[in-house]
Amino acid sequence: MTFPRMKRSTLGDDVYGTLRAAVLEHTLAPGDRVNIDALSRELEVSPTPVREALARLESEGLVRKRALAGYTVSPLLTLAEFHDMFDMRLVLECAAARWAAERATDVQRADLVTEAARTVPGGDGHAWHAAFTALDARLHDLVAQASASPLLRDGITRLHAHLHLHRRYFPYAQTAVTNDEHQRLAEAIHDHDADRAESAMRLHLTLARERHLVAFDE
Repeated sequence: MTFPRMKRSTLGDDVYGTLRAAVLEHTLAPGDRVNIDALSRELEVSPTPVREALARLESEGLVRKRALAGYTVSPLLTLAEFHDMFDMRLVLECAAARWAAERATDVQRADLVTEAARTVPGGDGHAWHAAFTALDARLHDLVAQASASPLLRDGITRLHAHLHLHRRYFPYAQTAVTNDEHQRLAEAIHDHDADRAESAMRLHLTLARERHLVAFDE
């Protein structure tokens, strides 16, 4: 593995960002054991920032720690786990959309509309995939934040971490459809229409589930 040289001024964040990208791009593949000493040598840092980064990744569900065994990259979801995750997303994120329509500040409503209108220029490869999934994750996080429920937002964030491990298999050819769904959701929240916001989120997640299922056929 070849990693970029770390910037000393922001060492902890750099190590975290590098390892997170390695997990999401499967440079550190699902199920791999994580060797802290080897990573610290590769990144040319002490083991401390590596351990700190792994602790952050563990809190996001991207790696797991077991007594005496150390860290491993979290495995990909099984089909049953995938459906369970989307069932939970429907429960949590539909509620978040409704509450966001009812509780969001004017600034949050405007930010949602602006974010939903953003697109990633067409392309291919890891950089473009990462940009699109970051855009998608930010939109969902803004909805969760606008719900004014920190506990709900935390639950949604943890669910998304499991989906992020499947990022290499996302249906990137259908990004335009995803953007349209995001815009309808943002408009409903902007208009204070709780019923329409909840329905828009439910439709978006239902269609997203169908789009992602192709990954299990590969």
